[in-house]
Amino acid sequence: MRIDCELCSLQGGEVVHVATHWHVVLVDDAGYPGFCRVIWNGHVQEMTDLSLAERNSLMAAVWQVEAAVRDVMQPHKINLASLGNMVPHVHWHVIPRFEDDAQFPAPVWAQAQRATAPEILVQRTDLLPTLRTAIRARLASLI
Repeated sequence: MRIDCELCSLQGGEVVHVATHWHVVLVDDAGYPGFCRVIWNGHVQEMTDLSLAERNSLMAAVWQVEAAVRDVMQPHKINLASLGNMVPHVHWHVIPRFEDDAQFPAPVWAQAQRATAPEILVQRTDLLPTLRTAIRARLASLI
């Protein structure tokens, strides 16, 4: 654990599931309801710093979170990203993308091209309790 790493010192969002080596959070992003992160628990900078078994465990979680987000949020596309340029701590972003989201088709970190209708964002936010349950159910199968 490193005190100067925000993913070591903070949860990174609302914790939905905790496993031995990783945890899953819902990111607090009003423009992207359903945005999740799968975060390695220890401070590790690169995927190749993990053993093969650890990488497989982490990626199995990413796939299960992606499947839950697809099932519940019904996005046009899922973006998976592991950048770490700003926070060099192994984590994966699982981002539901919609044709009406603010940056689509550009990455969520790009300049906004439009505003998503507030009522659409409310509808998507209303799905979060179902998403939490779906993520927990899918990840229970990994234990």
